[in-house]
Amino acid sequence: MNRVTYIAVLCSIISSILSGCTDDDAVIEEKENLLMSLVSKYPLKKDNVIACAASDALEKDKVYVYFYPREGVTNIRYYETPDTSYNKNEYSHYREVKTDQSDVFNGYLKRFERETTKEKWVIVSFMEQDTLHISNPIRLKHQSTPTTYTDAIQIEVTSSSMPVFSWPQFENEDNKIFFQVVSDRENNLLSGTYTFDTHFQYYNTDNVVLNITRELPPPELLPSMSYSITLMGVSEDNWVNLFAQNRFTP
Repeated sequence: MNRVTYIAVLCSIISSILSGCTDDDAVIEEKENLLMSLVSKYPLKKDNVIACAASDALEKDKVYVYFYPREGVTNIRYYETPDTSYNKNEYSHYREVKTDQSDVFNGYLKRFERETTKEKWVIVSFMEQDTLHISNPIRLKHQSTPTTYTDAIQIEVTSSSMPVFSWPQFENEDNKIFFQVVSDRENNLLSGTYTFDTHFQYYNTDNVVLNITRELPPPELLPSMSYSITLMGVSEDNWVNLFAQNRFTP
């Protein structure tokens, strides 16, 4: 073999090796992007991330995936299936997507922002004390069932420190649970509660089925101060059918 032929063969071999490495790296990267890859590495706690999703009020292809990041959690990730035809309980169908994340109520909650024309299944995950925690599958329904935005919350101030909030259950909605947030004028979350009922009294937890309020009891509402009530009506598949907000003064 002459020198020219030898160099040509050597270059061909090197090229093949590099090409093979590139393909392998692509496969490895794709596998690492799957939720199954993360599930296989750590102890798993399912259905332990509080999360839901809502459509944007104006842009039909934009969705917000809200979640509650408990204090101290790390490695927060967003996963989705290609569309809703995939098995929502099969983790190998969920691929991680890097998307914008922002604070809600000054970071007490957070949300991912996603633009997509397709409805999908979504899972949010994070690490807590060396254990992987994942949410229930969330079905994006922004094309078929966009979120209703309204201020239809009735506020009855029978006691300045314990107003009663109520709202209608709209006929076209399949809400299974309601999430209420009372916040101050700086947008700090004072209480975060869930009820099956279409009413809640600050701060009466008799009908509260899930509570994310950290400061107990929460701050007393002060007369003549401005506050807000935010409400989400959430379906069984964690889609927000109803998003309502209103301001009030005790």
